[in-house]
Amino acid sequence: MATVTLKGNPIETSGNLPQIGSSAPDFTLTATDLSTKTLSDFKGQKLVLNIFPSIDTGTCAQSVRQFNKEASQLEKTKVLCISHDLPFAHARFCGAEGLEDVISLSDYKDGSFGKAYGLNFITGPLEALHSRSVIIVDENGLVTYTEQVSETVDEPNYKAALEAL
Repeated sequence: MATVTLKGNPIETSGNLPQIGSSAPDFTLTATDLSTKTLSDFKGQKLVLNIFPSIDTGTCAQSVRQFNKEASQLEKTKVLCISHDLPFAHARFCGAEGLEDVISLSDYKDGSFGKAYGLNFITGPLEALHSRSVIIVDENGLVTYTEQVSETVDEPNYKAALEAL
């Protein structure tokens, strides 16, 4: 279990992020068209897993905008924006913002992604939502970078994540 903060108050997560060099855990998530997406759907691609509590908060929204702008320009790289938000909320936000280079995915059905990646909040007011994290997965499905943002209201280190690609 990891501890991060929300406005200075400690909150705990369900585990720890995958170790660098390990295989990324498989996942089953729901896309905005309600189709199911798994890790194998992105085989051969580098992945930026941009994980956050809710698309309807300023910091989460900014991370989607920033990764859409920067990482989506890289070859053989997909940016997956993942939260518990309903697929409709992801579609609404990306449509209103004109964001077409990120893939929005929801863990709303069973929360298995958050459990497998050890990042569900288990205490505090955001309990059951995802901890703000960035995970980079290479073309072979290996984790090459992780960041669990220590203060939930802060943005991730975009530069370090992009350099890990």
